[in-house]
Amino acid sequence: MMQEIFTQDFWNELFRRLIEWSVGNLPMILLLIVLLFVSLKIIKILIRRLKKILIRHATKSPKYNTIEASKRINTLLGILSGLGKIIVWLVFLMTILKKIGLDIGPILAGAGIVGLAIGFGAQELVRDVISGFFVLLENQVRSGDYAIINGTIGLIESIELRTITLRDFSGVVHVFQNGKINSLANMTKEWSATILEIGVAYKEDIDNVIQTMKEVGESMFNDANYKDKLLETIEIYGLDKFADSAVVIRARLKTIPGEQWAAGREYRKRLKKVFDKKGIEIPFPHTTVYWGEKINPLELNIKK
Repeated sequence: MMQEIFTQDFWNELFRRLIEWSVGNLPMILLLIVLLFVSLKIIKILIRRLKKILIRHATKSPKYNTIEASKRINTLLGILSGLGKIIVWLVFLMTILKKIGLDIGPILAGAGIVGLAIGFGAQELVRDVISGFFVLLENQVRSGDYAIINGTIGLIESIELRTITLRDFSGVVHVFQNGKINSLANMTKEWSATILEIGVAYKEDIDNVIQTMKEVGESMFNDANYKDKLLETIEIYGLDKFADSAVVIRARLKTIPGEQWAAGREYRKRLKKVFDKKGIEIPFPHTTVYWGEKINPLELNIKK
């Protein structure tokens, strides 16, 4: 047997069959490979054009918020692109297997049985996919949103049927299985806001402080740099609580999605400057030191 393998006739016959197979099948296989890459390219182009059309439609329609529509479009088209690529690859692989002479019927039947067995053993995977489907269907969160997932806050970088990828403010990437998300809070859906708790000294005139806060909010709202970021001027809720060393006035700045933090920082900076100019005190904790058996306050006399 081993001698027959190394005979000249054996190798000649093998080479002849290889040539015949190559002539009959290789051009078609090369054509399929070309069609694969062309199909993937077409999917990419179609997704890109569909995205432009949908965003253009959302921009023209007064019913839709452009930023919100763009987030949802990017998320859904990303899922659609992934599904399209999977279908193209599956068709390509099935065609190649059939072309090289393999019967794909038993393979598909076996794949169905294996898939059924995996389905029973991969209940967690099925739960993740179903949960991801409802996240997309209900528009709970989109790529580009800032959200709190299971107590972790950050930017949603991608949404898949099985997982959500979030990057926190330190740059750490967190991957959450959709089926294990217990709490999800979207911080940038339709509009955002920053809550301001401004503490001033007890001696200050509260009405004067509130009026000052309103003036700073209105000047910021009319500023060209923030006119498009603020949805409305500042909302002053009034005196909120009596703290240890200050009275706290609560307010809110309503912004377009994602701009609440920058707007809050800018408002506090402007308010601090106006408070300093008007002499409105922002208190800080004071400590009284006692000394000796009589428990009298410690007094310091500075001699020049």
